[in-house]
Amino acid sequence: MCLGCIGCSAGVKRYKVQVVKEYTHDTGAYTQGLFFDGGRFYESTGQFGESSFREVELATGKVLRKLDFQQKYFAEGSVMLDGKLFILTWLNKVAFVYDAATLEYKQAYSYPREGWGLTTDGKSLIASDGSPKLYFLSQDFKLERTVDVKMDGRSMRNLNELEYIDGKVWANVYTTDMILIINPANGQVEASIDCSGLLPRVLRTSATDVLNGIACDPATGKIYLTGKYWPRLYEIKLVPVK
Repeated sequence: MCLGCIGCSAGVKRYKVQVVKEYTHDTGAYTQGLFFDGGRFYESTGQFGESSFREVELATGKVLRKLDFQQKYFAEGSVMLDGKLFILTWLNKVAFVYDAATLEYKQAYSYPREGWGLTTDGKSLIASDGSPKLYFLSQDFKLERTVDVKMDGRSMRNLNELEYIDGKVWANVYTTDMILIINPANGQVEASIDCSGLLPRVLRTSATDVLNGIACDPATGKIYLTGKYWPRLYEIKLVPVK
């Protein structure tokens, strides 16, 4: 999906979302990471005792493969790069690496901060920790550089689930209905997306949690959004706010 001239004029572009199509989503999935790789759709889920990584059939929401974590681990963001699956944990100070094809465990690394979101630009891992920073990491989780994320000069905290789309980092802002589109070179927010009302009130229950989960299928350019314990996954398009 091409975003045209986002960032080429002064100020932050503003968008809202329009639903193109909706799919079933597992209401037992506390969504942490969402992405496509090789035409397959993947999701990592959190909560102590509930954390998992799964391959999901997009059309039906059926879980095709599932990797469960020990009760002591709270899984967070996830991404695949160079044949490896990388998964962060929230407070456990550990990051896991698996074989992307088989989901077999390969290695664990000490991780010095809270794990939140995780994506890749095809070279580095890009992580968030709830602060205004994005961390660019090597595949053995060594820090390469950081950027401070700012919108109109103001630091943007609670950066959560991440997705790399058309050279930009998309980030859910935790506990809000806002997604930021960030220039990874300097941390400047070039656009914001208002997702309020995406999940209709009639589909919400006492268990329904916040918006979290961004995935772009590179084969089609289609973008998908969901939330924690949401009953729906949405294919969306952006509509400029004038």
